[in-house]
Amino acid sequence: MNEDVVLLHGGAGSKDSFSERLSKYAMECSNIKDSLEAVIHSVRLLEDDPEFNAGTGSVKRIDGSIQMDAAVMIPGKLGSVIGIERVKNPVEVARMVMEKTPHLILEGDGATTFARKMGFHDYDPSTERSENIWKKTVEYLSGKNEEMPKRYENYLKFSDMFDIPKSTDTVGAVARIDGKFAGAVSTGGASPMMRGRVGDVPLPGCGIYVGEKGAVVATGIGEEIIRRMFCHNIYMQIGKESLRNILEREVEAFNGIEVGVIAVSGDEHASFSNTSMATGLFSR
Repeated sequence: MNEDVVLLHGGAGSKDSFSERLSKYAMECSNIKDSLEAVIHSVRLLEDDPEFNAGTGSVKRIDGSIQMDAAVMIPGKLGSVIGIERVKNPVEVARMVMEKTPHLILEGDGATTFARKMGFHDYDPSTERSENIWKKTVEYLSGKNEEMPKRYENYLKFSDMFDIPKSTDTVGAVARIDGKFAGAVSTGGASPMMRGRVGDVPLPGCGIYVGEKGAVVATGIGEEIIRRMFCHNIYMQIGKESLRNILEREVEAFNGIEVGVIAVSGDEHASFSNTSMATGLFSR
């Protein structure tokens, strides 16, 4: 019988030194006997940790708002929220979408209204860290800082659209328990970003994909992950060669664009990133 595995990541660009913390979070799943429960518990811990860009600690958009995305998936079932606001644990709301509605995805104020009906109280996820990132974004986009990171340059072309003239990380988990697979992902977005921007996290096949062969979740530059249907692409190759080789080849195809991925199959688990990416593992 193959071992049970819970594998976490703290996002592309997260400090490798956080891996010890993620391993402790993964170990909290030692008594959980269900793969979906394990990934949701893991991601909820990461959403509650202000060091990570999900839930508490989410980054602000250019207009100063916080809109979060999350998704959960098991074979044949998906729950996803897009642009949800003022909730503590978006991953829990995504689960409710999957289990309590006839829909797969809820977005915006509809997702927030649904969360309230499900008993999720109003919660402000902003922190001093997210406020400082936002202030720096305003500074860059207003032209007050000449040392501007390259990723901000495209936004200057559309500066007339903004009311004001780093963080691409996501958190995620995959699990295989009693041979059953699950995945969960959550993010506060990327900085800079326009209000309403949607990345890869809540889109099945892009930031997450789970089927009968395994579970895959991604992190990194969302637009590039979406263009490649990254997680579904990896999933379709499971079983053709070693999982590690598949992840390495697909990440390297991004040619340096920041991306990372974790995955489990029927008999393997693996992670790979072209940048720093904290991971945590529990197996038995």
